[in-house]
Amino acid sequence: MQEILERYQVIIYFLAILLGLFIQPNLTTFMNVALGFMLFVTFLQIPIIQLHHAFKNLRFISALFVTNFIAVPIFVGILSFFLPTDPLIQFAIVFVLLAPCVDYVISFTGIGNGNSRLLLAFTPVLLIVQMFIVPFYMHLFLEQNGSTVISFLPFLHTLVFFIFIPLILVLITQLISPRIPKLTACLNTMPVPATALVIFIVIGSVMPQIELAKTAALTALPFYLLYAIFAPCLGYVMAKTFKLDAYSHRAILFSSSYRNSFIILPIALAVPNAMPIVPAVILTQTLVELCFLPIYVKLFSKI
Repeated sequence: MQEILERYQVIIYFLAILLGLFIQPNLTTFMNVALGFMLFVTFLQIPIIQLHHAFKNLRFISALFVTNFIAVPIFVGILSFFLPTDPLIQFAIVFVLLAPCVDYVISFTGIGNGNSRLLLAFTPVLLIVQMFIVPFYMHLFLEQNGSTVISFLPFLHTLVFFIFIPLILVLITQLISPRIPKLTACLNTMPVPATALVIFIVIGSVMPQIELAKTAALTALPFYLLYAIFAPCLGYVMAKTFKLDAYSHRAILFSSSYRNSFIILPIALAVPNAMPIVPAVILTQTLVELCFLPIYVKLFSKI
């Protein structure tokens, strides 16, 4: 079953996208549960006890942090010169593009045959670093001081509920797996269905928000499309520069391509008069990157 699901995963994701767009289910309350479960079954594919070996891979560490905190910000800084004059749209676009994803990118990397183990090991560090460096870049690229609305609480919430708790549950499951072989085998078939469920729920949930400020969302769309096209190119250059193997190379490609929209959204809503423009613009980026997932999985697997 697992091999069949992985073979047809691109088709499954396309169907999840289409269903989410047309059905638009009101399942927002289940989003965190679905995301947590997706991360749990993804982490389950990784021997957690061996994660400490990842910190010996200095080339991967360098490629990951140079890509996300130097190369991508330079690209976003260039984009900022061409953004619309509306300060709320500027804020939302720059904020979401500066923050690297720390949740479902790990699942997508595993599904795309990338080194999700290495990416997972550095996820807490990636999250903590962006808490401090994103406000600096926000202040640098925007006329208004975007750093004044940055709060640490959503980052800490993510770290606990989407990283630490799933990791603890995975460690427990792996330790007792010899006693529950049937359940473990069942859970090992879940990454693709769980990811499809998250895509379905997220797309269905963000569409009503986007429709509240269609003009702003459409204004941001070209910039997100440019990012979706050029960000993997930045990741490709960095992975080649640091001479990574193909497995780790794909992890850098996914990390450069996916952004932290779910985590920054509650932070961004602290901006005065944020509704409805800021959530619409930020969630448009989510929609774009999810639509690119089947393309990325297909293309990155050829690296």
